[in-house]
Amino acid sequence: MFRRREAVPFAFVAEADRFRSNVTPPPPERPSTAQVFHRSLVGLTVVAGLVGSLLFGLPALDPGKAPGKAQQSEAARGR
Repeated sequence: MFRRREAVPFAFVAEADRFRSNVTPPPPERPSTAQVFHRSLVGLTVVAGLVGSLLFGLPALDPGKAPGKAQQSEAARGR
């Protein structure tokens, strides 16, 4: 079947990519000192959490420890 082209109802779609506005948007507001402090505090908290997880997680990932020798509790030693 052939495809029928409808020029009138969907003409605005073809013109939409060519439309340019002459209205400039307002400049973005500058963040206040409290907002800058809050954002930096949140960022610092996230970075500190990542560094802390690395520091606490690296000993568990250390391949130098031999997994063959299991730890025994005092009850297993017969005390």
